[in-house]
Amino acid sequence: MPKIAERIEVDPNVLGGKPTIRGLRISVEQILKALAAGAPQEELLKEYPELEPEDIRATLAYAAELIAEEKVLPIKAG
Repeated sequence: MPKIAERIEVDPNVLGGKPTIRGLRISVEQILKALAAGAPQEELLKEYPELEPEDIRATLAYAAELIAEEKVLPIKAG
């Protein structure tokens, strides 16, 4: 995951330790929520001029990696 590591940072002094893009005050969560709401990549790049297309791809890859590692345990119905 070298590209993700280069683009996604976690710093306890920035946004309360939430994962951010390149240490900017743009959180991974912000970008994921905007994409989930239907915001096109071009709109995000315009709204956040310091954001690069590779940042958005790294954000999606980071989220996919977290989901891939998630353990889901079955819950027995009572």
